[in-house]
Amino acid sequence: MRVAIASDMLTGVAGELADALRERGHEVTTHGALADGDRVDWAWAGEAAARAVAEGTADQAIVCCWTGTGVSIAANKVPGIRAALCADATTAEGARKWNDANVLALSLRTLSRAALDEILDAWFSAAPSTDADDVENVKHLGEIR
Repeated sequence: MRVAIASDMLTGVAGELADALRERGHEVTTHGALADGDRVDWAWAGEAAARAVAEGTADQAIVCCWTGTGVSIAANKVPGIRAALCADATTAEGARKWNDANVLALSLRTLSRAALDEILDAWFSAAPSTDADDVENVKHLGEIR
């Protein structure tokens, strides 16, 4: 899978994220502080990774900042993006299953490498629900203006 990643700083698990994804067989593109010459501010970094998903150059994205909140807000401003701030594996699995989230937002302040691995495993192993109510809710997200 093609995964765009972004961070506004090189702290916490930010430096380990690309390797963790490549170890799982994903193709990674970097943005923000993870890429030379990119603007590193959280709003720009989060937007860049989300746009990669919206424009089809990435299948999913993972965005990081100190709390994860700023990048999730920025990503969710991009049409077609459903970013979820996830602090644990259960939330990540649910975000993929019930919300068909296509951008994972993470906090650099709180995550250990072990927690990151658990979240990534849950995120990538979950599939969107085919339950009619869940499908209708996700469809409605695209209609909200």
